[in-house]
Amino acid sequence: MIAQMIKQQGREILSQFPITPPQFVALQWLNEQGDMTIGELSNKMYLACSTTTDLIDRMEKNELVERVKDLQDRRVVRIHLLDKGKTIIEEVIKKRQEYLHGVLVNFSVEEVEILEKNLDLLYNEMERSTDNSKDRN
Repeated sequence: MIAQMIKQQGREILSQFPITPPQFVALQWLNEQGDMTIGELSNKMYLACSTTTDLIDRMEKNELVERVKDLQDRRVVRIHLLDKGKTIIEEVIKKRQEYLHGVLVNFSVEEVEILEKNLDLLYNEMERSTDNSKDRN
């Protein structure tokens, strides 16, 4: 239920910006990982290359990203995050942080620390579980 509430609030925040949720996810990947090919981004987002190409076309038209030739191999085209895309990510993240701060305003410092510790534990267990399932496949 908490995950659903956070997701809903995230969508409401995102609706204030000129991008779709999949475009935001793509921007996040490019912001975190740097320039990527369409194939690499498709794999990260679990989308078909054709779907990702359409997504990038719209994002390029809105000046969020640009296609650039790889310096080592001119046959390779990478997707590069532009300043407008970076600004949107920063603003969305800031709004999300403000939302969480508002939710946690009535928590004591100790309660916030305990929550943070437990979320870290949960995250680490989920990562470990994901890594173990990958090893089995």
